[in-house]
Amino acid sequence: MIAAKGYAAQTAESPLAPWQFERRDIGAHDVQIEILYCGVCHTDIHLIRNEWFPGIFPMVPGHEIVGRISAVGAHAKKFAIGDLGGVGVMVDSCRECQDCKNGQEQFCTVAPVQTYNNLGHDGLPVYGGYSNTIIVNEDFVHHISDKLDLAGVAPLLCAGITTYSPLKRWNVGKGHKLAVVGLGGLGHMAVKFGNALGAEVTVLSTSPGKQEAAMQLGASHFIISRDEAQMKTAFKTFDFVLDTVSGNSDVNPYLSILKTNGIYVNVGMPAKPWEVSSFSLATGNKVIAGSGAGGLPETQQMLDFCAEHGIVSDIELIDIKDIHAAYDRMQKGDVRYRFVIDMKTL
Repeated sequence: MIAAKGYAAQTAESPLAPWQFERRDIGAHDVQIEILYCGVCHTDIHLIRNEWFPGIFPMVPGHEIVGRISAVGAHAKKFAIGDLGGVGVMVDSCRECQDCKNGQEQFCTVAPVQTYNNLGHDGLPVYGGYSNTIIVNEDFVHHISDKLDLAGVAPLLCAGITTYSPLKRWNVGKGHKLAVVGLGGLGHMAVKFGNALGAEVTVLSTSPGKQEAAMQLGASHFIISRDEAQMKTAFKTFDFVLDTVSGNSDVNPYLSILKTNGIYVNVGMPAKPWEVSSFSLATGNKVIAGSGAGGLPETQQMLDFCAEHGIVSDIELIDIKDIHAAYDRMQKGDVRYRFVIDMKTL
């Protein structure tokens, strides 16, 4: 076993605190990563507090991991020591089901292994990126360009692929009008990707003060979603709406801004189920869709796209001791737009 250190929640009621633990030994097809940066995702809050489902404790959160390869297994060929590598929301899957064969390992129907709060195929808990090191099968580690700011790359492994995937899935691009609901960690990436793909992007937010920032990120228009008059001017305007809001909200007003045959995509994952009028969907042949991260090929495609277009997340780099202050600010929307932990502060 390999000694490791990180920050863990011992129970759903306890705060994150330093914890010494052990990682599994390096297998033949594994690589070991010295973690340099780990993004802070709203999912981390949900899981350590059992807001979605009962967790596996002690829990080391973190699934936006960027680091440097420090060791490789005897038969690992994808990386060499010293290479940069990234790990996202999963670290293993069955490899045999239809989803895995289709490059959608995130939906593995047999034995998916999330990066943390899950059991590995050996039956032992897996621990995430709020740590100094991690052992991962090389297939689930992504190549990272050295042309990009590494701290800004970390959130791409979750916030990036979560917004890139549905835009590619629905072929959003030139000639399309895209509305992005919310301008947080996910929303600001959706604006960057939508703009880079050629769509005309509009940001909808409850916060008037975010208009200037939305324009700087590449949005063409800004709508205050609480302003009924502004919302009425957007009636049947958009081909696609990408909802990035993690808090509970009423989506029915947003359905009204979709054109006929429009697509409404949820990536925010609020805890409370939506209440949607059937008439809102039937009137206009509208579709509500969901999207969950992306598979291995698409995640690497996204990272390569970011390297080509110079796209990274806008971040605030923090010391790990300030993680709970960061959580508090996240829940108030007080971050532009993603916290990233500098792991040398561990």
